[in-house]
Amino acid sequence: MESQNITLSLPKAILREVKHLAVEKGTSVSRLLAEYLERMLTDDEDYRRCMERARRRMRKGFDLGTEGERGWDREDIHER
Repeated sequence: MESQNITLSLPKAILREVKHLAVEKGTSVSRLLAEYLERMLTDDEDYRRCMERARRRMRKGFDLGTEGERGWDREDIHER
């Protein structure tokens, strides 16, 4: 994948911590951020796919084994 440089402004304290994290992981700050952003995009796409699947299921409905009939009425539910 082709790369492009960007300018990023971060608070000094955060940048210091990120540099330490990159050293611990044996990578660069640039690679660390790229991996994080890639993971964020993948997670977002997975979430969107799951939400669409859930919406399709909700539109279709579920078979509850009642064949569309209910065996109770409001009074049965609130009976004491």
